[in-house]
Amino acid sequence: MGKRKVGVLVMSYGTPRSMEEIEPYYTHIRRGHPPSEEQLQELTERYEAIVGGVFPLREHTDRQVQGLQRMLDRAAEGTDVQYVCYQGLKHVDPFIEDGIAAMAQNGIREAVSVVLAPHYSVMSVGSYNKRAQEAAEKRDIALKCVNSYHLHPDLLDALTERVQEQLDAYVSEGVSREKVEVLFSAHSLPARILEMNDPYPDELNATASAIAERCGLKEGQWRFTWQSAGRTAAPWLGPDILDTLDALRQEGVKHVLSAPIGFVSDHLEVLYDLDIEATQSAERMNMNFKRIRMLNDDPKYMSALADVVMKLNQLGA
Repeated sequence: MGKRKVGVLVMSYGTPRSMEEIEPYYTHIRRGHPPSEEQLQELTERYEAIVGGVFPLREHTDRQVQGLQRMLDRAAEGTDVQYVCYQGLKHVDPFIEDGIAAMAQNGIREAVSVVLAPHYSVMSVGSYNKRAQEAAEKRDIALKCVNSYHLHPDLLDALTERVQEQLDAYVSEGVSREKVEVLFSAHSLPARILEMNDPYPDELNATASAIAERCGLKEGQWRFTWQSAGRTAAPWLGPDILDTLDALRQEGVKHVLSAPIGFVSDHLEVLYDLDIEATQSAERMNMNFKRIRMLNDDPKYMSALADVVMKLNQLGA
């Protein structure tokens, strides 16, 4: 008797594959409304600044899906289950609906979805899972959705390792660990989520607090800040990291470590917003600025993903 196949829909925001895909990508983000020439030029210039016309960004997501597949293959050895990973992106193909359609074409009738973002918000992970559930229902696929995994031990281990690594780098340069301010950050969301009792800020702060404790950071040596807010009339969660850097300058802080724990791979919000914009801002203030390595397809991160997928699949089985 063959193994029971379980689909795994790995979801992410998505990024263009080439400079030519920037405009349709931006148009999709804007719900079908094409960007103005100025908006398109600004986004294009940001991509040019980080990739120079060569697009490695999609490869990170591809490698994460492949890495998760390998981890699930190993973990499921000797069981009656075979996990099959599919990719579903929010704003570019293969879209979330494409991933579900591919499962249906392959005869899969049960699946688990997981987002490449550890922290839940109804506006982020919630919206991904809603689209996946709607698509799955149309295809008669029973879908279970992972909501968050922000305190998974393997995730915390991988992030702690990266913070320690950069703290050690500062020490090797003659800077005392106690002199380094760690800025944990994540993508800002509209501030109205606070009125909805959305768990996003609390989950992020829980992750930051757990890493700080593991790293032995003293109270007052770390704080949480936000980044990459959208430009809309409505307020977004703050303070922004650029404002936080200015506040640190006024406090006399000279050494900063950026830990963007809300992101799991190298993409625009990290490579431009932090490595270019925030770095330049820190330089103008005569501050040292380092950033932790991103998770990408780190085995510990893949292990965390595989674990939450398998545990959710086994619930009620």
